[in-house]
Amino acid sequence: MNGVPQSGVPPSGRPAAELTDSELETQGKQLHDTRNWVFLHGSAAQFETHTRRMLELEQEYLHRHPKRTWQGSGGADDVAPEPVDDPVRALLQAVADAPGGRLHKLEVHQLARRFGVERATLAALYTQEPQLLVTERSERVITDAGRARIG
Repeated sequence: MNGVPQSGVPPSGRPAAELTDSELETQGKQLHDTRNWVFLHGSAAQFETHTRRMLELEQEYLHRHPKRTWQGSGGADDVAPEPVDDPVRALLQAVADAPGGRLHKLEVHQLARRFGVERATLAALYTQEPQLLVTERSERVITDAGRARIG
């Protein structure tokens, strides 16, 4: 098959293992930024190629940096959390202290690791009534209820 998948679409770019850390992060970000468009408007072949490349880059990233993400080596359980009395309050306070009460979603995940907020608990902040955090594209925004929780 000479590196061409069954779809007939050749793989994109250099193999992930050959990329510098900077290139790996840049390409990973670009793929995540375009994911929704490819899902909604791309052809089946484009979606297949995009998915394959995204998974290749993510696996390479995890290989190089196993402790930087939730998926690597146990995630939050692998990192000694910062000792705080109320991890959820600490996380909400950090979001509230950010400009406009908003942070990028990855920053919120890192804060959750830092304070020892488990994934299910973090997810509940978005789904419980009242919501303490809401999503606005790639940002996470504290709500009035979230501010009341820390107030």
